[in-house]
Amino acid sequence: MKKDKTKAEVTEEVKEETAEVVETKEEQLQKALDEKNEQFLRICAEYDNFRKRSVKEKQDAYAMSKSDVIKELLPILDNFDRAANNKESNFEDYKKGIDLIFGQFGEILKKLGVESYGERGEDFDPNIHNAVMTVEDDELGENQIAAVFSKGYKMGDRIIREAVVQVANS
Repeated sequence: MKKDKTKAEVTEEVKEETAEVVETKEEQLQKALDEKNEQFLRICAEYDNFRKRSVKEKQDAYAMSKSDVIKELLPILDNFDRAANNKESNFEDYKKGIDLIFGQFGEILKKLGVESYGERGEDFDPNIHNAVMTVEDDELGENQIAAVFSKGYKMGDRIIREAVVQVANS
């Protein structure tokens, strides 16, 4: 025959079951928190690796582009070296060689997408020209370039160096 439990025994059993449920929920929450912390740490580590990899790729791309430009310029250096070591040439041959080297240099700049600008008679633009002098000139209009001291260079829309100019009638 089954013995009826007393009220105190039933209350004690309920307390024990509740404690087990509470403990189980706490353990579940702690486990979920631990998983999220681990996931957070992994994401932080992945981001740090990505950042380091991006910095390295940027440095490598810069070094590669720099070496590519130098590689393009080395034939010009070779030609200057040959011209300097050619002691038997006369002035006309020497001048012709220098002109050829200058043309070769211009072709390399063109190949790299670099354009020169700043010619006498062009309109002065303070965004791309650096005016260092002004002059009155009846042949030129207002704010036109009268003389170019240093040509400007650009690659696409990016100014590499402003043209240094003298402006007329400003």
